[in-house]
Amino acid sequence: MNSSLHLDLAFHVSIAVADATPAALAPLLGELRALEYRRAVLPPLDPSQTDALALRRVFEEADLVPVAMTGQGPGADVSSEDDAERRAGAAALRQAVDFATVLGADQLNGVPYGRFGPPGGPTSRSAIARAASEVGAVADYAAAAGVAMTFEVLNRYETSAINTAEQAVEFVELSGSDNLGIHLDTFHMAIEEADMPAAIRAALPRLRYLELGQSGRGALSTGALDIAAIVGQALDDGYTGRWGVEAFSRPLLGGAADILAIWRAPFDDALELAEDAVRVVRKGWTESAPGRRAHRLARSHA
Repeated sequence: MNSSLHLDLAFHVSIAVADATPAALAPLLGELRALEYRRAVLPPLDPSQTDALALRRVFEEADLVPVAMTGQGPGADVSSEDDAERRAGAAALRQAVDFATVLGADQLNGVPYGRFGPPGGPTSRSAIARAASEVGAVADYAAAAGVAMTFEVLNRYETSAINTAEQAVEFVELSGSDNLGIHLDTFHMAIEEADMPAAIRAALPRLRYLELGQSGRGALSTGALDIAAIVGQALDDGYTGRWGVEAFSRPLLGGAADILAIWRAPFDDALELAEDAVRVVRKGWTESAPGRRAHRLARSHA
């Protein structure tokens, strides 16, 4: 692989395929590898209905690393007051960790702190504390298995629990875990954060995944956000973690489109979007202080 991109970049496979089957993913993963992606993010999968070893093989054949995803479901919610429901939520998260290890994933993303979807009201402080305790324990369990666990900060229309970087930092502190990482997404941040660079800086000590998504869920070079500038500023501020690319188009997304409120088709060619994203991210890297420094060093050794 050409290493000129320099950054550890992941591509969410739901940008391109509605069902993450080995047959659907095999050609996509090969194309992503050629475009300098190092990882691909899977949607939440049911371990009991998924051939994890077959998925692992197609990732290994493409020389890409999978990123797994998890969440909470009916009767399994770590923020619940009900002891049995809370224990079921924690068990589901541990099962997701075990599933990630079989997949060959070294990272577990998602929304592990409660149910995803339009909130019916504010999330109580006690619910957040319960969730933090359970998620922190699972993050330690994951770390022992070689899996880095993160939690995504969502906008107000998808949860009322954690909407800002400041709240995410507080959640990490409540968790008591040294192994729990923050996952920020520029799409959600554009809705919730008054100062995006400041929010990224606030999360830096525990920021493990910075996902790049445009305002309209389309190509990174289009929309209200200057993604290249965001990349460059985050690098200048000292971010050294992994990066993600996320976009959604209704015809390509399948059944998850309604859940994610994807009503339009901002793109129809996922690989074109993937290539565009690499160009945007490379521009941010090239114009950043670390990128300029790397270029000077490369020239001095040429």
